[in-house]
Amino acid sequence: MSAALSPPLQVRVPGSTSNLGPGFDCLGLALSIYLTVECLPREGDGIELGPCSGTAKSWPGGEDNLLIQALRRGLQGFEARTPGIELRAHSEIPVARGLGSSGAAIAAGLSLARALAGENPDQPPGPDVLQWALEMEGHPDNSTASLLGGCTLGVPLATDLRVVQQEFHPSIGIALAWPATCLTTEASRSALPDTLPHADASENPRRLALLLEGLRKGDAQLLREGLLDRLHVPYRLPLIPGGKAAMEAACRAGAYGATISGSGSALVSLGPKDRMEAVAEAMAAALDPGGAPAEGKVVEIVRGFPRVTIL
Repeated sequence: MSAALSPPLQVRVPGSTSNLGPGFDCLGLALSIYLTVECLPREGDGIELGPCSGTAKSWPGGEDNLLIQALRRGLQGFEARTPGIELRAHSEIPVARGLGSSGAAIAAGLSLARALAGENPDQPPGPDVLQWALEMEGHPDNSTASLLGGCTLGVPLATDLRVVQQEFHPSIGIALAWPATCLTTEASRSALPDTLPHADASENPRRLALLLEGLRKGDAQLLREGLLDRLHVPYRLPLIPGGKAAMEAACRAGAYGATISGSGSALVSLGPKDRMEAVAEAMAAALDPGGAPAEGKVVEIVRGFPRVTIL
């Protein structure tokens, strides 16, 4: 244990993409779109949500807020007292687009709990923290990536969560695009069938093997084949107007491939770094605007776990 930190504190947590095609509910990638949270002292006891900005303005308050829930869960887990705290958040992460806004909120709350409880700030979150995040979100991909950084493969086992840091070649560029319309995780999951053909179920592990090796080597052909999926993308893609056209546009613009980011409605594409601006623009142009222009953005992988700083 280290000395417990006291407010005012700040933590900056990355958003994430997940699945990357065949890595359904296990593969996550931390991205350079951020949630920044200030933890300020206030009189009295308990945790309150103060002014928020960016996409955090749409967050619910009180006990329905994931950031508050995660901070409280972490403090309880570490058996640390809950001081009087006001949380203020600014988020760049689009909500309900499959870019890890919930996972980032959970990661931010648990990171602050680690600091307030006196956990070693030079060590990444331990298995207990990763398990708490999994229990809150229900799947390990986004929250694990936000808590640890990099590209993570999380597999829940009978008694614990096994996490592997997957190599991600520095030559690989990342582009995102998302429409104005949201797509909730619940709606996206409801589109998935209860059963799958055996051929589809057996094909996905093969594709995942190609994807992981392609990420390690930066191999264009392996990534092109490895990003293909049969478990969820064919069923979710019709929920994203213009999604198929946008994925095809990404490849014409020079990407190795594109797929749905998490549960959607955002898309993520991998390719040569010098083509990613064109890829982001092409995907955004092809997406159905839904009443407002779609957005495209080039992002980077974020390596390393979030650090809590004293304000």
